[in-house]
Amino acid sequence: MHLPTPEAVPDTPEQRRADKRRWLRAFNASLAFVLVLLAVFSAQGQFDVAAWTVQPWSIEGLRGVFAAPLLHGSFEHVAANSIALLMLGTLAGGLYPKATIRALPLLWLGSGLGAWLLGDAGTRHLGASGITHGLMFLVFVLGLLRRDRASIAAAMLAFMFYGGMLLTILPREPGVSWQAHLGGAIAGVVAAWLLRRTDPLPPRKRYSWEDEDEATLAPLSDELEPPPPRDVPVLWNRPDRQPGVVLRFPPRRE
Repeated sequence: MHLPTPEAVPDTPEQRRADKRRWLRAFNASLAFVLVLLAVFSAQGQFDVAAWTVQPWSIEGLRGVFAAPLLHGSFEHVAANSIALLMLGTLAGGLYPKATIRALPLLWLGSGLGAWLLGDAGTRHLGASGITHGLMFLVFVLGLLRRDRASIAAAMLAFMFYGGMLLTILPREPGVSWQAHLGGAIAGVVAAWLLRRTDPLPPRKRYSWEDEDEATLAPLSDELEPPPPRDVPVLWNRPDRQPGVVLRFPPRRE
């Protein structure tokens, strides 16, 4: 059955090649950032790491807002963040290339400022987990706001793999910077709201039944009530219809 649409959904070989290049660029950019994290982690023994961490309510600790996401406390720490950045970065950059590029500075600053403003004095915060939380909330909220098929699918994938981030923005485990997670998550929500129209929506297939002529439907009254029975057209009538017969039953004897 052919269903006409006013605008054909592009599925040409050129479009498929462009989509492939876009997703490949997002993967390569995420992989490059992961390699930078691994390179910095391997060189952390050559400089004072503590001097470049976020130190809440300290003027010197503000430089950690820019440097702390590149630093990590252990190999397990950098490995966990690298996997999340590779997956969420590819998902966000492949589907929302313009919004992701513009959102990254906001996610970076939100993560660091969240740790600086909400952290306890004397503590030190480092790691890229705030950015991973920002990417997850960015993809998830964009799916709720845009509500096209690709956005909803991306939001479901992000929630399936990293839905636990909804809990890690709250204090649960000692030694985990939930403040940076919360700052990154708030930045992701704000970025999603501000940049929800940055990337164009994909063409939506429109079916003929959506354009059904409303004039064929029975009009409603001004009070939004159903029409009276006399105005409802008869759809089916039995030609051998007989008038109803009332059967009388004798009273029941006790």
